[in-house]
Amino acid sequence: MRKLCALALAAGLAGCSHTDEAARPGADALYIARDVVGEGVFSAGIEGPAFGHDGALYAVSFGQDGTIGRVTFDASGAADAALFLTLPEGSTGNGIRFDADGFMYVADYTAHRILRIDPRDRTIGVFATLPGAHQPNDIAFAPNGMFYASDPDWSTGTGQLWRVLPYGAPTLLETGMGTTNGVEVSPKGDVLYVNESVQRRVWAYDLDGSGAISRKRLLIAFVDHGLDGMRTDVKGNLYIARYGAGTVAIVSPQGELLREVALKGRKPTNVAFGGPDGRTVFVTLQDRGAIEAFRAEHPGRETGL
Repeated sequence: MRKLCALALAAGLAGCSHTDEAARPGADALYIARDVVGEGVFSAGIEGPAFGHDGALYAVSFGQDGTIGRVTFDASGAADAALFLTLPEGSTGNGIRFDADGFMYVADYTAHRILRIDPRDRTIGVFATLPGAHQPNDIAFAPNGMFYASDPDWSTGTGQLWRVLPYGAPTLLETGMGTTNGVEVSPKGDVLYVNESVQRRVWAYDLDGSGAISRKRLLIAFVDHGLDGMRTDVKGNLYIARYGAGTVAIVSPQGELLREVALKGRKPTNVAFGGPDGRTVFVTLQDRGAIEAFRAEHPGRETGL
């Protein structure tokens, strides 16, 4: 199946079905990774998994950078990946999130801005420009409609943190951090989590009603490998892509490492909850150009289940 998909992509075909592993027996076992989209369908820039209101999974770098792919699922759970759109020249997507109205927001790290896309007609607009940004990497919505963006400078090992209001006004909240990467909000919207990839630290902040941050504290630190995208489940547990370790770490709101879920690939870049009950965690893999998935005990906080 993987060889056929690679041939289809080489021939310029838009879609590619993957039915061999997604629907295999035992796919519902907890914390066991399986392939959803096979190797080489996405480029090494694969990132930003997020579920749209149409039930499809979106991720950047379908076949090549500067694109967004769309993964749909049939009644059996088998997946089909196809090109959704190509971003404007000079734009490269990274993190993706959807708002309550179904609009897609994409961190555009080469143009230093946040794009807003209407999935219905695929029109692309600039929602926010981040003056002085290094490389907007990942974004996370709070329940009040504000969102937060990580902004690493890989050349110096430093980073920044931004807040963007619902009408697009950006504010630089903190600078002089480590390589800020994964960013996420707690289910109640009262805690913001930001990790630093190279420094292997996860920070927690209190959030107030205005979106201001306070009481910064270290949630957890790891002794090896890197950190990438994050999501929380409805219990507030944090799911962290452990780049280079080939795992997704599950950490409690108190900073306790609950478990690490082993993946097939070694370089996970991000995670997203989805599926009919919101309990399937989808993981993008840079070294494989693939998407893996595993079942979790609790649904994700954004699934509303």
